[in-house]
Amino acid sequence: MTIVANTFTSFSAKGIKESLANVIANISPEETPLQSNIGSKKVSNTFFEWQTDSLNAVSTTAILDGDDVGTFDVTNPTTRLGNYTTIRRRTVVIADNLENQDKAGRANEMAYQVAKRGKELKRDVEAVLAANNARVAGNTTTARETAGLGGWIATNVSKAGDGANPTGDGTDARTDGTQRAFTEAMLKDAMQQAWTSGGNPSVLMVGPYNKTVVSGFAGIAAQRYMAPSDSPTTIIGAADVYMSDFGSISVVANRFTRERDAWLLDPEYASVSYLRPIVKKDLAKTGDASKAMLLCEFGLEMTQEAAHGMIADLTTAA
Repeated sequence: MTIVANTFTSFSAKGIKESLANVIANISPEETPLQSNIGSKKVSNTFFEWQTDSLNAVSTTAILDGDDVGTFDVTNPTTRLGNYTTIRRRTVVIADNLENQDKAGRANEMAYQVAKRGKELKRDVEAVLAANNARVAGNTTTARETAGLGGWIATNVSKAGDGANPTGDGTDARTDGTQRAFTEAMLKDAMQQAWTSGGNPSVLMVGPYNKTVVSGFAGIAAQRYMAPSDSPTTIIGAADVYMSDFGSISVVANRFTRERDAWLLDPEYASVSYLRPIVKKDLAKTGDASKAMLLCEFGLEMTQEAAHGMIADLTTAA
């Protein structure tokens, strides 16, 4: 097909207005399941502390009628633990004349960028909390750091033979071992350990690949649901709840944790502790631009690490 000679087309025309949608699409992930599950609290120092305690061992010794008390049960002191807060920030600088221009998808450029930085900062916090990181006291030349999950969970762990657990007080990180495929036996082992220690984990937090692995475990609940009688049964591909011998566990995928780590969490015994929650600060102008900073100072409070569990050294791809 050809067009008639001298047809004036859009390829030659001048002055055609742009067609730009008044919507900005952004699919960058922003869910933060660890923070959502363990909650938060306020602290008042860069080094914040808490205490843990435990009961004496069970006794099955029978007592004689009228027996006198000659010995007394051991009274153990509480254990004092602590972690440091760490600072994270995001910044933005916008030329002032940008706010006088007609923009698609947002009326106020500074407000739009600040909202983006807030989401970015929240993701940063998530990654820090789940990191295999020891606490660092810091000084005038070294930034303070908070110990993440990998610096705490030591009691209830399924790991490779050449891996090593941390001390369990935040002062060191775990040593990674040879990676191995995630199995249901590993999950059951860590769950049993946590239950025996007194914990009741209700969340299994894994990376995206190992979320698909967990979906193949026999203990996954609600893999099918009843469809209308004139339709076939629907198969549910995602594992949402694992039914263990020690209670049901919500299976949650987290994009910001290490794929090789799977965490069994008892939300009652962990929290994000904020010295300074996320706040926006306007910075001093030094020219024809506006500056802002979003900042927060926080740390991980692992109230009782023995309430949680970990399956470590997992493969990250098929």
